[in-house]
This record gives sequence, C-alpha cells and structure tokens, in this order.
Amino acid sequence: MTTMHNPPHPGEVLREWLTDISVTEAAKRLGVTRVALSRVLNGSAAVSADMDLRLSKALGTTPGVWYGMQADYDMWQARKHFRAKVQRITDRADRACA
Repeated sequence: MTTMHNPPHPGEVLREWLTDISVTEAAKRLGVTRVALSRVLNGSAAVSADMDLRLSKALGTTPGVWYGMQADYDMWQARKHFRAKVQRITDRADRACA
C-alpha cells in the first residue's frame, strides 16, 4: 500500500467540487446544517461515514471515497505526531507476517 505524502483534508478537496454552489445550498441538498458542512470544508471536522454517504449520493462518487480520504489524512497526521512509547504485547504480528 502506498501512502500519499501529506494528503489534503477531504474538506479541501470538497471545496473544489462545490465552487458553483453556496455552502448554504450545498448543506440544504446534503440534509446537514450549514455549520456542519462549513466545519468539514474548513478542516475542523472529519468526514463521517454518514457524511461520506451523503456526499457520494449528492456528487455521484463511489461510497467510501470521502471517508477513505479522511482516513488517509488522519493516518498521515497521526504518524506525523506519534510519540507514544509502546511495548510489544505478543509476537503474533511477527508470526502473521512470516
């Protein structure tokens, strides 16, 4: 699996899809509040599974695309900031990879 270098927040990509419609109108068509959509567009809220399905239906994209972008973004951010000290619990991971 390849990892995109510093993937964009899905809200950033979504903004490009919504250039011809107001946030208020897009929120109305999605069945969410303007605030909820605005938070996603500004990167201060994540795309949930429910929002992914709404976006997929409204924009004609495949279900899971927006949620997948969110997962890629979240994993990149987690890896970038991960500093926890973790100890191995079992060696099963070693056996599973062998």
